Amino acid sequence: MNIKHTFLATLVAIATSAAFASGNHAGTHAHGDEDSAIGKPGKAQQVTRTVNVDMTDNMRFTPASIDVKQGETIRFKVKNSGQVKHEFVLGTEQELKEHYQVMLKNPEMEHEDPQMITLAGGKTGEVIWQFTKAGKVDFACLQPGHYDAGMKGAVTVAKSGSKAASTKPGSKADGHADHAH
Repeated sequence: MNIKHTFLATLVAIATSAAFASGNHAGTHAHGDEDSAIGKPGKAQQVTRTVNVDMTDNMRFTPASIDVKQGETIRFKVKNSGQVKHEFVLGTEQELKEHYQVMLKNPEMEHEDPQMITLAGGKTGEVIWQFTKAGKVDFACLQPGHYDAGMKGAVTVAKSGSKAASTKPGSKADGHADHAH
């Protein structure tokens, strides 16, 4: 009986190790329902506006700078206009750098976290995120080579009660400069 339990425990350990080695690390980040340094997953019914984000094979996001107000829930409609796989990942600069180092070692890693989306060329998707704290939230593509090539941007979160500055001169501070209708 003891040998049977040892064998079973060994099988469970091997299966668990294989699952982690496969590269799927869903749920390993602190961005579940709790409020983190970058905010928390938003709810579709609470979206205050939509921001279109385009990812291209020239390793750039358009726009690369987005202004929001604290408390806003944003629907990022993300499009990969390129031909290679790209991703849109929200995080602190430190989180993104650490995650990028892991991606360099495990390029086939799959993602299922609410603050990110990975898209094949020509595909679209969305991330709904609530920005609960004022400050800066970074975003980047963490596919190997893309972050180093400059595929990153930032969301500036204006303190609640203040007006978010627009990204385009002469436009309204209501965020309409950041998206298309």
